[in-house]
Amino acid sequence: MFQFTGIHHVAFATKNMEKTTRFWRDLLGMRLVFSHGEEGYRQYFFEISPNNLISFFEWPQVEKVAIHRHGDPVTGPFAFDHVSFGLPDLESLWTLAGRLLAADCPLSDVTNHGFIHSIYTYDPNGIPIEFSAAVPGMDVRKNPLIADFPATSVGQEGSQPLLHLWPPPEDIPHEERLVIQGDGATVFDKHAIRE
Repeated sequence: MFQFTGIHHVAFATKNMEKTTRFWRDLLGMRLVFSHGEEGYRQYFFEISPNNLISFFEWPQVEKVAIHRHGDPVTGPFAFDHVSFGLPDLESLWTLAGRLLAADCPLSDVTNHGFIHSIYTYDPNGIPIEFSAAVPGMDVRKNPLIADFPATSVGQEGSQPLLHLWPPPEDIPHEERLVIQGDGATVFDKHAIRE
């Protein structure tokens, strides 16, 4: 079985890359590690942690999303509620809360969810963001807790993946393993950046 390293990146859209960069890089402190494109279509990647990035496409015609309170049920087509970023401890959460307040960002109270404490805000594009710090001794990764009642039949099966329920992976022959050129590849070819 393969091992995931985390979410490599999530990609959002913005109409204003300057405001977006000011928020994610300069307010939150996430390094801008890659950008490419041109006016009308560009993409920026910001480093969340050693294994995780967040990305934005700049599209001139995109509009800021309507404010949706994190976790409130909706009806109709919907695909995304919020994204949460982990912090190492509660003190870091309070420090970030102070930073967001000083920047006049909308900010919730600190919420105790039992295994995490969280604050909620929005980026300049209206994207709902949560910041979470683990409660010491309450690691659901080490001690999963399935506590909905009644639990769904699938939830009652426990926390471990049941990989045997799906077909085994197909073996893709080496001669069929094709890699197509993406937009960013030409940027790296042009700049000859290698480790």
